[in-house]
Amino acid sequence: MVTIKDIAARLNVSASTVGRALADDPRISSGMKQKVQEVADEIGYVANRAARMMRGVSSNLVGLIVPDIRNGFYSTIAHALSKCLEQDGFQLTLSETDDDRAVELRHVRELVSANVVGMILVPSAKPLPETVRLLKTMPHIQLLRQHAALGEQWFGIDDHKALALAVGHLLAAGHRRIAYVGPSTDLPTGAARLQGYRDALAPTNAWDAELEVCGSPSATDFGREALRRLLALEKPPTGLVLGAVQHTYSVLDECLSRGMRVPEELSVVGFGDEPGFRWWGSGLTTIGLPVSELATACGLWFLHQLRQRPPVMPDYRSMSTPTLVIRGSTRTLVPMPATSAQKPARAKSRSA
Repeated sequence: MVTIKDIAARLNVSASTVGRALADDPRISSGMKQKVQEVADEIGYVANRAARMMRGVSSNLVGLIVPDIRNGFYSTIAHALSKCLEQDGFQLTLSETDDDRAVELRHVRELVSANVVGMILVPSAKPLPETVRLLKTMPHIQLLRQHAALGEQWFGIDDHKALALAVGHLLAAGHRRIAYVGPSTDLPTGAARLQGYRDALAPTNAWDAELEVCGSPSATDFGREALRRLLALEKPPTGLVLGAVQHTYSVLDECLSRGMRVPEELSVVGFGDEPGFRWWGSGLTTIGLPVSELATACGLWFLHQLRQRPPVMPDYRSMSTPTLVIRGSTRTLVPMPATSAQKPARAKSRSA
């Protein structure tokens, strides 16, 4: 293994000089720093992260903790954050929890032990007390979901408005039997989406408890099973709004496997605008989410705080606005006068 001593021997300087040069010590001239870096690159020197940690030097790693990397929603976030952070020399390291708070704690412990400079996380429903304690020892920010115990630094989406837009679109098209399949309400995002669905239905007195089905947002077959249950009702829905990307995928799969004609038999409004959604049938009407833009804004704000010496994490909340992307998966039954809340602008979205 190539060491600092090997670089020092090539340049005929002391090992301490090389060490200071690699650490960007102001006592070392820019010319010497450049020579040291050139030789280090030439002979393949790689810094010993463990040794740096023992000297109390922070790494250049930023931890990202998400529930499910299979979800395009989170892969888009990871990509946008990685590109944002690398501009300042930081490297993103990714961890997956499957919304298991014990797994979440294990990842937080490992990242703390690796001396990461900070963490960005989509927290589980109820983080363990030890997770909360560890996160308070370093800069961190919550993304999409927020828990008061983890602080007031949060970047998210207006989940309430997202579902209100979807329901409002179907109401304006004359639907009254509108079902909802979405994430469990123990998650703050799930609770907000369900409330958005209910509030949008409230003025019409069209709410029916049997049309609500909530469950794990990462369960790949939950949407499929929920649709089967809804279609088996004595009075099935004419419209369906979805509150999670994975639920949207599985509902669409179930529609295909049943040979269901959408929107003739059921109008569907999805959640998120995955690339394939525009090609599904005559195109999926869905809620567009500015995921990439949200992640980039989060990353830039986080970098700004990390540049402070010492880093500061003031209270900050940012909520992005969803849009309704109208395609061919919904149809008009009996047109109804739309309220101002039910008049979505046609919009295009490139988010996941």
